Amino acid sequence: MIVVIKSGTPETEVSRIGDELSTWGLSPEKIVGKHKVVIGLVGETASLNPEQIQEISPWIESVLRVEQPFKRASLDYRHGEYTEVVVPTPNGDVIFGNNSPIVVVAGPCSVENEEMIVETAKRVKASGAKFLRGGAYKPRTSPYAFQGHGESALGLLAAARDASGLGIITEVMDTADLDVLAQVADVVQVGARNMQNFALLKKVGAQSKPVLLKRGMSATITEWLMAAEYILAAGNPNVILCERGIRGFDREYARNVLDLAVLPVLRQLTHLPIMIDPSHGTGKSDYVPAMAKAAIAAGTDSLMIEVHPNPAKALSDGPQSLTPDKFASVMDELSVFGKAVGRWEQPEAILA
Repeated sequence: MIVVIKSGTPETEVSRIGDELSTWGLSPEKIVGKHKVVIGLVGETASLNPEQIQEISPWIESVLRVEQPFKRASLDYRHGEYTEVVVPTPNGDVIFGNNSPIVVVAGPCSVENEEMIVETAKRVKASGAKFLRGGAYKPRTSPYAFQGHGESALGLLAAARDASGLGIITEVMDTADLDVLAQVADVVQVGARNMQNFALLKKVGAQSKPVLLKRGMSATITEWLMAAEYILAAGNPNVILCERGIRGFDREYARNVLDLAVLPVLRQLTHLPIMIDPSHGTGKSDYVPAMAKAAIAAGTDSLMIEVHPNPAKALSDGPQSLTPDKFASVMDELSVFGKAVGRWEQPEAILA
């Protein structure tokens, strides 16, 4: 349930309304939007009469029920206003969502060595990327596949950030690793295989870094949003949703089915920013440019694209990775689409 406050309401009255609702056994959460102040009510609201709440103050404009099972993630919870997730980076704040410029995240699947990750960071930064992605801990289907270098790779990511000024997005797999990972990561990623690891979701929700939540490979949209709800309910309002392809029955030609229909669907359901990962979504580098363009046309807030200096020798996900040169040319192509929808920022001067 949400309580919409009239424009111009004194702050003291907003606080008084929240305090009174607290005495009802509810947990009021003030949400300040660009146009409205809304108080979200968390708790047992099923038996409450909206007219009862309306009588608390003449400054209350309306009282509405949030019908979706995902309360905080619902677009209704913010009264139709989309969230901006603002992430501080060495090069300044980067904004995800709410019609801000499209944020491109790029880098290898796994951090392999310092030379490789630093070179990649500099190259993708020069082409317009704002964040470097790279796995320190890697969930793999086979226990014999490369699992990442773990904590030592976090130091390499920090070196790449120092060299490039890019923000860092990297995946956490275990609650035991979260504290050390969050010291390096600007955005903490929860991967597809951990989307319903509820203990992990609660833990990342209780820390302050923004969270990138990838859709599980067989997850429905409701299950995905309920996973986001765990993070939001734990206290972290900064969640970015990432579509990375769902499992289909025809795996001969593409790794997954990249579900671009989530873009218009999620726009009607949630206020959270949306990222599209065409690299995992297709599994083939040749398909990445077309799907990235389609994602921009359909309204994505962000793209995640895998880039590796030598994909043929990559320790993981080489077939879906672009070379830095190919990434640069793809970014030129994407800029045409981004400018057409009014959501593209020119890259900074190329690094020496």
